[in-house]
This record gives sequence, structure tokens and C-alpha cells, in this order.
Amino acid sequence: MAAKPEVLSPAGDRERLDMALAYGADAVYLAGDSFGMRAFAGNFDRDGLKDAVSAAHAKGVRVHVTCNTLARNGEVARLPEYLEYLDAIGADAVIAAGPDVLDLCRCHAPHVQVHMSTQTGITNYEAARVWHELGASRVILARELSLDEVAELKAKAPRGLEVECFVHGAMCVSWSGRCLLSNYMTGRDASRGACAQPCRYQYALMEEKRPGEYFPVFEEGGETFIMNSRDMCMIDHIPELIQAGVDSLKIEGRAKSAYYAAMTTAAYRHAVDAAAEGRPLDPAWRAEVDKVSHRHYSTGFWFGQPGQYTDSARYVRDWQVLAIVQSCDALGNARLSLRNKFAAGDEIEVVGPGVPAFAMTAPMMRDMDGFGLAEPRRPQMAFRMKLPRQVPPLSIVRACRPSS
Repeated sequence: MAAKPEVLSPAGDRERLDMALAYGADAVYLAGDSFGMRAFAGNFDRDGLKDAVSAAHAKGVRVHVTCNTLARNGEVARLPEYLEYLDAIGADAVIAAGPDVLDLCRCHAPHVQVHMSTQTGITNYEAARVWHELGASRVILARELSLDEVAELKAKAPRGLEVECFVHGAMCVSWSGRCLLSNYMTGRDASRGACAQPCRYQYALMEEKRPGEYFPVFEEGGETFIMNSRDMCMIDHIPELIQAGVDSLKIEGRAKSAYYAAMTTAAYRHAVDAAAEGRPLDPAWRAEVDKVSHRHYSTGFWFGQPGQYTDSARYVRDWQVLAIVQSCDALGNARLSLRNKFAAGDEIEVVGPGVPAFAMTAPMMRDMDGFGLAEPRRPQMAFRMKLPRQVPPLSIVRACRPSS
């Protein structure tokens, strides 16, 4: 089998970064407060970026900084100083969407690798070769490629050029995110990190001379979502991805929750490790991708055209995070921070770094003064609870609470 690929996790802010690090990422991708493709993620200021790189490197995790928006004249002048800062703090790679950033990195960030973004639409080995000759060490392929196409591209690409592919998360109805719909309808530019996702809206028809009168738009079976796509999930196909020579498995989702970052990272960490050792993935970890907020899953374009999906584009949100474990001793005495209300007697689950989910009934709890607590209520409040076993910090307490 080919070399073990990197698990590359999203880190939209410090909390999500800490979760990705705890749950097994080999590398994380994140953004500063400019030039990144997710304007509404938390992102990092200058000091935050420096601290993020230090925290990741302390765990042997690489940091890739997104610099893949389409910069305008008024912005490009700020790029050299920004790239010099990334070089100085030890960022491992910059994700670039064009030759401008690639060329500027050679002068202003010579110690930082350049990875060409999926925004560049790389779909063949000749395109990969050109970017490599210009100085890129990695290409992030367009999501629209099949497994066979990826394998051929990797086989014919220059030796030493790494190939990164999206394996989990949101898909775009346009080609590799090159869409003008959001900008046209809302003024929020998808190519500058501010997509409003109007492709997932539920539309109705309004006749010009009848303002305020809406007529539903129906397809066969009464569906009304005419542009939406499913989320990608390739966790059942990790051996095929390894065999194709993919160097990095990328999880989409810098704008998603810390819980999402933790659980998707854990699931793919265990899937890659299992595949590398020639054993099946533990069903307990396979189940985790179904316990995060997601749209209905598909395998994207990996095995051919995914086809139109006309059911609801709304998220499946069946599980709710109740608390985060801050510390826990050998007897299971845990200190936690509350996220959502729950009470003694509720059926809950606990899952943690390297700890498969286990069920339990919530016991009587205690506040930090030692008084009995049947139901912690104040968000972020600290409290104590006895667990059946010791679990690591950043373990998650959750409950199944379907939204519909």
C-alpha cells in the first residue's frame, strides 16, 4: 500500500484548533484576519496566528495558512509584509489561489511551502506540472475529479509534488467554488470568502405584475431545492484513496463548530490508521461522521457524477454538545464546562481523544463549591460530575436530541 496520508483538519478559531490537535490531526489549515476564503470563521489575528503555530508545532502538527482570496490592487500591496510575518512565525505552508502569492512567497516567505488552492481548478497532470515548475510543493485538486483521474494525475505528476484532496464536508454546485451567484444576489463574494450559499435557498416564483404573490417551484415528487448538493463523505473509501497516492486528506469546515472539528478529525484519524494497518475501521469511530451536523452524504465526484439532489438542503442535527471536560482524575472525577442544559437522570454519551463513545446516565452533579447540582444551567459554568472512567481533557459530553 502507498504511504500513509496526512489528515488535514479545519481550524476556524482557537477552540477548533485545540480540538483538531487533541483529536489527531497531522496538519491544520487556518487563516489570518485577511486573505482567507472563510470571512465568517473566527480566524486569527497576528498574535493568535503566532500562538496557533506554536501550539501546533508543540504537538508535531503542521500549519497551513490560507491566502487564497482574489486580492485587489488595494490589497496586494499588503501581501509582502503579511507573508514575511508568516515566514517569521514558522508557518509551514501558504495556500495560494494564483501566481501572485506564489511569486511573492519566493521573495518574502522563502521558508514557507506553497500549496495551490482548489480555487485554481487543477484537473490534470499538466496543470500540476506547471504549478510545480513555478515553485508549488503541493496541489489541492478540484473536487470534480474521479478517483481514476486523481490516481492518473498523481502517477504522472512530477516526483515530489504532493496531492491534496477534499474527502469530507460541503460541496459546491459551481466548479471548484468559482461562483458569482452569491455576489450577484447578496453582494457577498464567494471568491473573497463571503459566500451566502444562495444555491441552497428554497425558491418560489413571483410574476412581475403580481408582487407579493409567490408560486412554489416544484420538481418531480414535490421537491423545491433545485440547486443544492449533498455533503461529501469518503470515510468508507480510505484504502482506495491511499492506493491512488493521495498525500493529504482534507476535511472541509473552517466555519463549522469545534465539535465538528473534533469528531471528523477523530473519525478520519482512526480510518487512516486502520487502513494503513490493513484492518477495518472500528464502527464506533465510523459512526462519528453521522453524529456531527451535516447535509445528507454522498461520495461527491469520486465515483462518477453524484447526480442532482432535490430533497431538503437542511442540516441533520441529531446530537447536541452538553459539556466539555476540562480535567478528569484516575477515578473519573471530572471538571466540566457547560455548553447546553441537561439534568441528572438524562441519557448521555461521552467521547474523547482516543476514547470511543460510551453511554451513561447523568448522575447528580456538584457546583464548584461542592453543593449538589441536579441541572447546571448557566452557559460556560464550571461544575463537577463523576464519570465511569478517566477521560482526557477536551472530551465531549453529548446527547441525542433530534432537531425535528
